[in-house]
Amino acid sequence: MTDTSMSSPAHSTSKGTGANLSKIALRWGLYLILGLFALYYLMPLFVMLTTSLKSLEEIRTGSLMALPREVTFDAWATAWSGACTGIQCEGLRPYFWNSVLIAIPAVALSTLLGALNGYVIAHWKFKGANLIFSLMLFGCFIPFQVVLLPMARVLGLMGLAGSIPGLIFVHVIYGLGFTTLFFRNYYVTIPAELTKAAKVDGASFLRIFRSIFLPLSLPIIVVTVIWQFTQIWNDFLFGVSFSQAGTQPITVALNNIVNSTTGVKEYNVDMAAAIIAGLPTLFVYVVAGKYFIRGLTAGSVKG
Repeated sequence: MTDTSMSSPAHSTSKGTGANLSKIALRWGLYLILGLFALYYLMPLFVMLTTSLKSLEEIRTGSLMALPREVTFDAWATAWSGACTGIQCEGLRPYFWNSVLIAIPAVALSTLLGALNGYVIAHWKFKGANLIFSLMLFGCFIPFQVVLLPMARVLGLMGLAGSIPGLIFVHVIYGLGFTTLFFRNYYVTIPAELTKAAKVDGASFLRIFRSIFLPLSLPIIVVTVIWQFTQIWNDFLFGVSFSQAGTQPITVALNNIVNSTTGVKEYNVDMAAAIIAGLPTLFVYVVAGKYFIRGLTAGSVKG
């Protein structure tokens, strides 16, 4: 009996050590798998970056996966400013600023209107509110292609066809369903008693929105801004359909550069142009990505 009782702690310690080793091995195995997936998804970006830093001669003679023997930013300068000796005379610079002029007002307007819509639907009940919300939610699932002809007709009647204000209008209208959905689902988690108490105190519709709801809305505002900015900046179909020379966004210019067949194909310029076009959205996600996840989960409890 004495020997058994003395061996039990050692046996328990051995089992505990084995379990800890198994957990450590499992954790490191998971890290290894995640690392391999990360390398797999980052490989195209690595190839794009290294190719953009190589000369055309090195691209033709060297390995696709190799680091550049001599780093050069000539392709980046050509992609940004253009060079008439290359495949295009105009770079991405004017189109980049077109996208900025489109994205910033469209994001601001769609976010503000979505916040007001969500506030009304969540806390100012009226006849038909659920039907209106359902119809706006249905609008989130309408494919881009379905609205091309009706939207072109509307823009023509409004005198906005082929203009930057026209593209802003298109993105605000198409994004309104998403922004309303985000804010409505977030605002239903705010106690209705706050609104009722403010009404009793004589606060107006806008005063309640400005003093109570907006200060609590930072997480969902971040979500909406990131979502809308990404959708608008990366849009190609609306940009190519509702713009003309001088008002085209950066995605249309990138397509023109990459699909150009005049002269020698400059792969380094193509890769540099693609990275330039994607940098703003990449920057937004790197800076505010964690807030995006927090904001999405913040409104997932009710509604």
